Amino acid sequence: MEIYIKIFEVIFPVFFVIGVGYFIGKKNPKFDTNFITNFAANIGTPAMIFYTVTTTGITLSIFTHYFVYAIIMIIGFSLIGILLLFFLKKDLSMELPPLILPNTGNMGVPICLFAYGTQGLGVASAIASVIILFHFTLGVFLAKKKFSLDILVKSPPVYAILISVFFLFFDIKTPLFLENTTFLLTYATIFLVLMSLGIALTRFKFSMKDSIIISLWRVILGPLVAFAVIYNFNLSGFAAGVLLIQSAMPSAILNYLVGTIYSPKKVVDSIASTIVISTLMSFITIPIVVFFALKYFN
Repeated sequence: MEIYIKIFEVIFPVFFVIGVGYFIGKKNPKFDTNFITNFAANIGTPAMIFYTVTTTGITLSIFTHYFVYAIIMIIGFSLIGILLLFFLKKDLSMELPPLILPNTGNMGVPICLFAYGTQGLGVASAIASVIILFHFTLGVFLAKKKFSLDILVKSPPVYAILISVFFLFFDIKTPLFLENTTFLLTYATIFLVLMSLGIALTRFKFSMKDSIIISLWRVILGPLVAFAVIYNFNLSGFAAGVLLIQSAMPSAILNYLVGTIYSPKKVVDSIASTIVISTLMSFITIPIVVFFALKYFN
């Protein structure tokens, strides 16, 4: 019962803010969300990366190890995801990010903290920062269907990760003023993107059947891929449990943000529906995954 209370505490604010956005979108159908998109992509997300990496106690060693594991996990997600999209006759590029990039940040981190305490926070944050980085590199490439080095050169999140790694490498303590600033920007970004998603729900059309199938893939097959990584690399202890839990998260909200910038409306509608439905499904699936993580990786 305790795990359900914790998940409710994490998920309720998500749906409350989405509801606020939905209400605003209904009251003002012409509400312009471009400001939210630009703010989140250029200011909020870099702040989120820096705050997540530098203030949660992770070391460079943990970061690099789980950077690699997260990449391997994403490759696994991608291979199975492409097959699913092929059978559903969906776009194999633009609709792949919701399948391969889970919500490891504002959902995954607090749930891992609940499961493993502060020792799990560092690993959870390392995985979350890798996923955030992929949103604005791989996610952008997939959404645009075009590889370009300009995306990397002009991407503020890329520079945020480089600065964060610099802090880790030289073991620099984050100044309090910088920690407080990035903390505020991080949660402001989460709020605005969730609200923007709620506004989008008043405007889109999508296939409920396809969204349910894609969402099921995200929350069920995700942990199976992570377990394969854990087994093949002989991972154990709380770090393996955190990896398993993070893989079970629903589709990330940032998929919607990137989609609104680079993908057509039809694809963005599908992404938004997958985020909402997979988040609802995770209320059932996450407790099961946490139970197994605590039972076998403690």
